[in-house]
Amino acid sequence: MKKFFDEFKKFITRGNVLDMSVGVIVGSAFTGIVNGLTDFILKPLVNWLIALCLGKEGLSGAITILSPSFIEGTNEIDLATSIYIDWGAFISAIINFAIIAFVLFTIVKLINSFRDEQKKISDRIIDGIPTIAERKQMKKEGVKLSDRNQVRAWMENKAKEEKLKQEAEEKARQERIENPTTEDLLKDIRDLLKEKKN
Repeated sequence: MKKFFDEFKKFITRGNVLDMSVGVIVGSAFTGIVNGLTDFILKPLVNWLIALCLGKEGLSGAITILSPSFIEGTNEIDLATSIYIDWGAFISAIINFAIIAFVLFTIVKLINSFRDEQKKISDRIIDGIPTIAERKQMKKEGVKLSDRNQVRAWMENKAKEEKLKQEAEEKARQERIENPTTEDLLKDIRDLLKEKKN
């Protein structure tokens, strides 16, 4: 039972589950805003424009009756029992879709522009603008920050050291894979036993 609750806790605290739940809550709230905008602002405007053009009741009157049912004793059609096509509801759904698509487009565009700006900043840093930590290190080593040549040489030297370090780590990792130690073999056996147990 404890294992079950541990797995449940792990599932609930995952980042993507929390992100998804926040997205669903925000999405439902956003749907209410879009529906309010459509029903109370845009739909009346469209109804008014249609009424001006066609002289009818607007979207609420935009229906095609397929099988009429009349109120007893009158010639008035009872929409509750009639079969009809509601063009107004369809047009409202199209307006809702257009609003949601426009807002999502705007949000994605903002996020993409933010990411592009972040990429430009990171490219500038890579191109030779030192970070605050690197500036502190340069001061300790006696490099004058006003001398661009010294700064560039220091950055190039640091990049070479970083590359050599990465190559050495990769070489050590490859050697360990090719010539595993007893400890590595025992870890592999332990992992295989765990997989088999689960």
